Amino acid sequence: MIRKVQTLRGGVYLKDGAITANHLRDGRHDVDLDWRSWHLLIQDEHSHVLGCARYTPFSSAKNFSDLTVSKSSLAQCPKWGSKLQAAVESEMDLACKKNVPYVELGGWALAESIRGTGEALRMVLAIYGLAQVLGGVVGLTTATQRHSSASILRRIGGFSLAHGGLELPAYFDHQYSCEMEVLRFHSWAPNPRYFHGIEKIKGQLRTMPVLTFDNKTISTRPHPDGRNSTNNVHLN
Repeated sequence: MIRKVQTLRGGVYLKDGAITANHLRDGRHDVDLDWRSWHLLIQDEHSHVLGCARYTPFSSAKNFSDLTVSKSSLAQCPKWGSKLQAAVESEMDLACKKNVPYVELGGWALAESIRGTGEALRMVLAIYGLAQVLGGVVGLTTATQRHSSASILRRIGGFSLAHGGLELPAYFDHQYSCEMEVLRFHSWAPNPRYFHGIEKIKGQLRTMPVLTFDNKTISTRPHPDGRNSTNNVHLN
């Protein structure tokens, strides 16, 4: 399944001009994060992967440099790099205070056949659902403006990072050759308009097959607010 995800990403990113063929391995966009992350997939009736998103917890991250966003073009900017770091560290502090993981979202890709449908929206709602089922998170994503990805995330509950009352701007990412935005999200605060959709997906997630790289089983644990949440499974 990971190989299918990487193949989809490789094809989508290559056609978008976000990467070159030199970034691919056997046609796959293979990155280390894939092997220690959750992945949410959209499949058709033939088990072809048509959409994907990656959800990477950084529970043990102590420093900004531990995060993928620290390698972004904005982080290297003389004017905005220090502001980005301060804003991200503030979010990491919030995660610590709330005793929830800090996560990065990425690896977004949709096949052309499902663009313009409701699947992009459902994918983001599923991210919120997964985060809530796992007990809550503080999260961040570097979202492209291509295919309206950033605007979709904003509509559902993502918002710009800010430092000193000043929002961090969109930036051109040299690695992926596109305009990007750094957005934060809190699993407990999506747009209220989508509460019902998230609750519906949470019900589906609790009975959905979970594939792991080992033989560990999924168990449930009580959450402080009375909800049941699923233990994070070791994926490496």
